[in-house]
Amino acid sequence: MMYNPQLETFLRVADAGSFNKAAEESFITPTAVIKQINLLEASLDVQLFERTHRGIVLTKAGKSLYQDAKYVIQYSKEAVIRAQNAMQENTDVIRIGTSPMTPVQFLMQLWPKIQENCPGMKFQIVPFENTPENARNILGNLGQNIDVVGGIFDETMLRLRGCAGLELFYTPLCCAVSVYHPLAEKNILRMEDLYGQNLMLMRRNWSMYVDRLRDDIWQNHPQINIIDFDFYDVNVFNRCENGNDILMAVSVWENVHPLLKIIPVEWKHSIPYGLLHSQQPSDTVKRFLEATKKATE
Repeated sequence: MMYNPQLETFLRVADAGSFNKAAEESFITPTAVIKQINLLEASLDVQLFERTHRGIVLTKAGKSLYQDAKYVIQYSKEAVIRAQNAMQENTDVIRIGTSPMTPVQFLMQLWPKIQENCPGMKFQIVPFENTPENARNILGNLGQNIDVVGGIFDETMLRLRGCAGLELFYTPLCCAVSVYHPLAEKNILRMEDLYGQNLMLMRRNWSMYVDRLRDDIWQNHPQINIIDFDFYDVNVFNRCENGNDILMAVSVWENVHPLLKIIPVEWKHSIPYGLLHSQQPSDTVKRFLEATKKATE
């Protein structure tokens, strides 16, 4: 642990808005939580929370630390990973980034076949939070802390993120709906089922494949109302689950949200799925990519 562990308690209290709730999440007593916060405030010589009869709120100093603490913790974890990787520099280790929107299960299913072509190769799972900042930093610096990330992509996105991609297969574009949505009863959707509905699509110029779907809808199915959004994260999936909006999705995201159902649609729209990697991959990554490609043939 390279940072003060009281920072994690501070973040948990700030997110929960309560010492008691933070204590429940940490499986310790409220007294212990309060003691950690008091010690942190004393060591920093700042007041992080205003204590009122209505609860607690962050002070200006607390709000400032809240933003920086997340960076400090993430950077410290990455530093540990870099140190661990340095110890293993003479071994064949592939660092696979994973998040809810970039699940790693399909690679784990292929791993026995991959090892047939790369005996002795090991993998290390590196979880990360799927935020716009992380997406830019991780994909733009593949090969440093993370070697590969699985996900949907096309040439537009690769140029935007400054990375390369190995196409493994095409995956159909589907729709995600709340399990309480009337359409959740269906196992396949027709275009007419989407009439009068709000369909959430990534903004134009994010992917030519999504733009083809968008143009198809505008030209041939104007009864569908398109709602633009800027980034796939948990908030987008929560919005889909909490409201009646429908979200464009792919089947590999079926475990992102437990209260969403991903349903195929009777349209001929799909998108490449594969591995994102550095534009100048190491020899180990090159062998891994070649082995993965063979495993899917």
